[in-house]
Amino acid sequence: MFESMFNPQRLEKGSWKMLFIGILYGSLSLLLVRWFFSKDAVLSQYSGILVVTFTVMFALPFMYYIINEEEEEDERVFGFFSVWSIHKDAIFAFMWLFLGLVIAFSFWHVALPDTNLFNAQLETFCQINEPGNVADCLNKYDFSRSAGTGSAIDGSRFLSILENNVYVMIFTLLLSLIFGAGAIFVLAWNASVISAAVGIFTNNQISSIPLGILRYMIHGFPEIAAYFITALAGGIFGIGVIRNGIKSKRFLHVVENTVLLLFIALIVLFVAALMEVYLTPLIF
Repeated sequence: MFESMFNPQRLEKGSWKMLFIGILYGSLSLLLVRWFFSKDAVLSQYSGILVVTFTVMFALPFMYYIINEEEEEDERVFGFFSVWSIHKDAIFAFMWLFLGLVIAFSFWHVALPDTNLFNAQLETFCQINEPGNVADCLNKYDFSRSAGTGSAIDGSRFLSILENNVYVMIFTLLLSLIFGAGAIFVLAWNASVISAAVGIFTNNQISSIPLGILRYMIHGFPEIAAYFITALAGGIFGIGVIRNGIKSKRFLHVVENTVLLLFIALIVLFVAALMEVYLTPLIF
């Protein structure tokens, strides 16, 4: 019911409205998981995955609609700037949705005394930031200390982060090719991982959540934008092939625009990694 309450066509015209949709969907997903599974001895251990799964179910109708709409528009444009111009509204809508999810996840993660809600996300955070010492990282960030990254800021950290982000980008592309709107899982997962990091950075203080979100959105926005562009490219390519076939003259046009979008995504991802390693620590 909730996933059908909002008309994607109207929301596309005012992309900022997706901020509130993201807050609503993120809050509902987390609260439902806590309500239904917190007492279950087995499923409670997978709460982090369940929260993302519920979020995906809520967001799928919008994701599917927008990818279909963008594929139709994509067939009528040529060139780098035209491709960006025709798809930027959809990318902004995705960004507002993502920010809403981060706000909702961050608030409830700090407000609710349940360490299981983002257990998998915390492990992922440690795997990325301290890959050789995950166990100690989990103990250190057991909801009692803030995160510090200064000692790890160097060229090797940049390459490690860039490599991880490229892997996520490839996974996003594959998911969007196999299941057009399936990339929403990767995007919801990243929103939850950032929210777990916000909880660590703010030392689980609700009043510090805005500062924590700002800390991770400095590089998080361009990074997630790259994933959204990748998801859009994969979805457009998959739908374009199904709609036009590989022998159609439009197929080459679809391939050209898909490659352009992926090129944009790679550039944005490279800049995001630079910002994460060299810019964000200067500010925080």
